[in-house]
Amino acid sequence: MQQRSVCVVLFDGVQSLDVTGPMEVFAGASRFPGVSYDLRTASLGGAPVRCSSGLTLVPDGALTDATAPDLLLVPGGHGTRDPDPALIDWLRGHAPEAGQLVSVCTGALLLAAAGLLDGHRVTTHWSVCDMLARRYPAVEVDPDPVYVRDGRLATSAGVTAGIDLALALVEEAHGRETALSIARHLVVFLRRPGNQAQFSAQLAAQTAVREPLREVQHWVTGHPDADLSVETLAARARLSPRHFARAFQAETGLTPGKYVERVRLEHARRLLEDTADGVTGISRASGYGTPEAMRRAFVRALGTAPAEYRRRFRAQPL
Repeated sequence: MQQRSVCVVLFDGVQSLDVTGPMEVFAGASRFPGVSYDLRTASLGGAPVRCSSGLTLVPDGALTDATAPDLLLVPGGHGTRDPDPALIDWLRGHAPEAGQLVSVCTGALLLAAAGLLDGHRVTTHWSVCDMLARRYPAVEVDPDPVYVRDGRLATSAGVTAGIDLALALVEEAHGRETALSIARHLVVFLRRPGNQAQFSAQLAAQTAVREPLREVQHWVTGHPDADLSVETLAARARLSPRHFARAFQAETGLTPGKYVERVRLEHARRLLEDTADGVTGISRASGYGTPEAMRRAFVRALGTAPAEYRRRFRAQPL
């Protein structure tokens, strides 16, 4: 049996779920034959840390005493906004020695401050993506995915996305059945691909201020198979197509076409995950018309065809 070492960095203001979520995944994997993860936590000076929730965590030791692990995990939390310079110095000097470097949520801010994300494509919690991109222009920030893999570097979005990333790492190393069993035990489903959006279509867009535009948003969500052309939607809002398109984008941050595209993709994805309906029926119910049109949309947005998406991410009964 080959043991894989994991070191989780702790600091004051850390988000406890960023720490415990991935650790529970790796600990669960160790219950399977031939799989072993040596999990360690470490902080500056080995001192206890207070999480953002008020919970106190006692580390296994000091960062200065930690040997280079197979996987170094840097969680997020409020403590990433004004980190101890000594923590950044330690990451700059020691993180490159780890086999894999992983951040959860705003842990990406710590890695960026240490210069470890330059030239890499990364993601983080949606609320700090713009800030990360502004502060560190050498970093390619993708605000949409749940997690991003870039060589030995892996970054994830907020909180529960760390579980998704940890499950993906376990699946890569030990197979889908192992990861799926852990997901069932944790009462989560192994269903989110890394490039799945952090938000639903409704959350990704701002809510329109004007009632007619809000009504159109809600109507689109409930009728993905309808005629959702700009002309039709403009008529529902009692506006000219040109005025409607401009107002919709100004108030929601998305063009009508992009909003419709996201709603239809989300609707199709949910049907593939949660039903046994055929691809032809799902393509019609989601407004694509044909399976080929839906396949093109899935490949463009998620990098995978509908049939493969269903195989990997359809919910399984516990």
